[in-house]
Amino acid sequence: QVQLVESGGGLVQAGGSLRLSCAASGRTSSTYVMGWFRQAPGKEREFVAAVSWSGSNTAYTDSVKGRFTISRDNAKNTVYLQMNTLKPEDTAVYYCAAALALYGGNYYTDESSFTSWGQGTQVTVSS
Repeated sequence: QVQLVESGGGLVQAGGSLRLSCAASGRTSSTYVMGWFRQAPGKEREFVAAVSWSGSNTAYTDSVKGRFTISRDNAKNTVYLQMNTLKPEDTAVYYCAAALALYGGNYYTDESSFTSWGQGTQVTVSS
């Protein structure tokens, strides 16, 4: 498996931006789909975004489309989540996750497909 460490969370005012990073270590020679999930207080963890191993395909939950951008730098074993125009409802713990890729362009959006998880980073958006 691969080990994942998130960073970049914090407190920001509504309308602001944050960039989350997720560094992978361990079996990084394998090809992985990378995803971001989030869990707000009292709610279940939900899918936010995913990117294929090749970076050619991405997916987003409807509530973040046009505001968030997922990207990856395979040379640095790092995936990013650029979050713009943040809203109070984006407040959550954000988790990075990895799933073995079947081929360069595939991705997953279901939590059960991801086998490696980071510990999470808190994002708080004040109104």
